[in-house]
Amino acid sequence: MAAAEKTLLVDCDTGVDDAIALLYLLADPKVEVCGITTVFGNISATMAARNTLCVLDVAGRTGSVPVAVGSEVTLTGEAPVHGTHVHGSNGLGGVKLSAPAGRPETVSAAEMIVRTARERPGKVHMLATGPLTNLAVALRLEPKLPQLIAGVTIMGGAASAPGNVTPAAEANVWHDPEAAQAVFSAPWATTLVPLDATMGEVMSEQQRLSLAASRSPTARFAAAILDHYFDFYTPIFGRRSCPCHDALAAGVATGEVVPQRAMTVGITVETGCGPARGATICDLRGSYRGEQRQPGATCTVVLETSGRFAEDIVRRLVGGPGA
Repeated sequence: MAAAEKTLLVDCDTGVDDAIALLYLLADPKVEVCGITTVFGNISATMAARNTLCVLDVAGRTGSVPVAVGSEVTLTGEAPVHGTHVHGSNGLGGVKLSAPAGRPETVSAAEMIVRTARERPGKVHMLATGPLTNLAVALRLEPKLPQLIAGVTIMGGAASAPGNVTPAAEANVWHDPEAAQAVFSAPWATTLVPLDATMGEVMSEQQRLSLAASRSPTARFAAAILDHYFDFYTPIFGRRSCPCHDALAAGVATGEVVPQRAMTVGITVETGCGPARGATICDLRGSYRGEQRQPGATCTVVLETSGRFAEDIVRRLVGGPGA
């Protein structure tokens, strides 16, 4: 078997879109998912770990990827409000699942992140598709983490687009703004895939039905969990469909998705208590003069992609195990 071209450690709050992102990555022979850590957000971190283990079972990868449970509360100790109205009561669209075959690791998510980075310095890329609490805790455990991690790709925030939890804030950042600020302030190369890009990558009902009609159990599972997710997004888009939030970030992380428009700029997260709490303030002022990289900035913000990524997801999952 050829060596993987990209090694990813995924930190997620495994709801519907996280599950689609994981299935997309696990079906790629060029990608090694070396570990998965879970955090509160769409659901609890504990339920997210259970869902992750179920996804590994569906993908035929039982026991092949270590899973660790992470933070259940914010960096400041506040209890979160979970996004079950978006992802269903169990985080996977309410689809009934058998108990997973695997079990989580005994170490915490932050400990797994630090351990993996130390064992494979400069080789592992982080993909974060949930609140950034685990990464912020890992930075506290190992201040040299930015020198050990190859890079970080984050699904979250809104640069110029409106938020999705409040008019200003996107869910992953809004859940723990203090953690997000700590991660964006750290001296590592980050790529932010915000709502500006993800809301432009939309899966249609016809594409979901193509998944449902597939011979691949992976594709059929994806279609089933997407049903509730489509219900939530129907009034937002005016048609049965959903954005490809976390899977798009996965595609960017692997290099399969090349941004059509991006800027490397400074980012600040609003951590106050006003109506803008959780907003990601991206310094896009240079866009008027065609600036692509701000001096000293380390975060690349993806502003636009092709708009055809859902086709890639369907193609990948339909050709998955058992097809």
